[in-house]
Amino acid sequence: MEKKMEQITVASLYAYPEHSIAYPLLQRFTYPWEALSSISDFILEIGKTLSEELYDRVGENVWVAKSASVAPTAFLGGPCIVCEGAEVRHCAFVRGSAIIGAGAVVGNSTELKNCILFDGVQVPHYNYVGDSILGYKSHMGAGAVTSNVKSDKTLVSVNLGDERIETGKKKFGAMLGDFVEVGCNSVLNPGTVIGSHSNIYPLSPVRGYVPANSIYKARDCIVQKKKR
Repeated sequence: MEKKMEQITVASLYAYPEHSIAYPLLQRFTYPWEALSSISDFILEIGKTLSEELYDRVGENVWVAKSASVAPTAFLGGPCIVCEGAEVRHCAFVRGSAIIGAGAVVGNSTELKNCILFDGVQVPHYNYVGDSILGYKSHMGAGAVTSNVKSDKTLVSVNLGDERIETGKKKFGAMLGDFVEVGCNSVLNPGTVIGSHSNIYPLSPVRGYVPANSIYKARDCIVQKKKR
């Protein structure tokens, strides 16, 4: 069981600490979802330390890098940090408690809430990302969303094979490792954890843990990628 649990730790899912301004927060915890309740306070903690040469404070507890691009129709709710070179496109809705990494893309009609996007993340078309952490250069196809609350409103658990890991969280969307590709119109159900370098087929309803370097075709059809 201990070896299984290692697969869903911060250290296993996120191998590029230099590629998120939020990594110091994640390092405080063993499992990434433990950081969700601390995102807002962390933004307030580091926001006031950001260089005034690199960042503008554009609203109450909203910091935007001077090199970032934010469309005039986008909404940025605080607390929020938009890092260098990020692009927030038309009609994006950032509800708050969001860290948008360097070079990340938040697209048309995409909504963010209480989440961390590592550098290079792309959520470019009609995505919803709530109570989630997306690893370095992960990508969600058009219409792919995280579902962060169970329909019966009970606490979220993570299914790890035959084991159920209780998180104590009522709101918990998805933890995506580095370089994860999520196909168009997929739904990542509460408590989803996807290992790095994995691909999710379009139109997939995903629940529980998907191992690293996998291709998720269906719930009963998850295959390992072939080594090249």
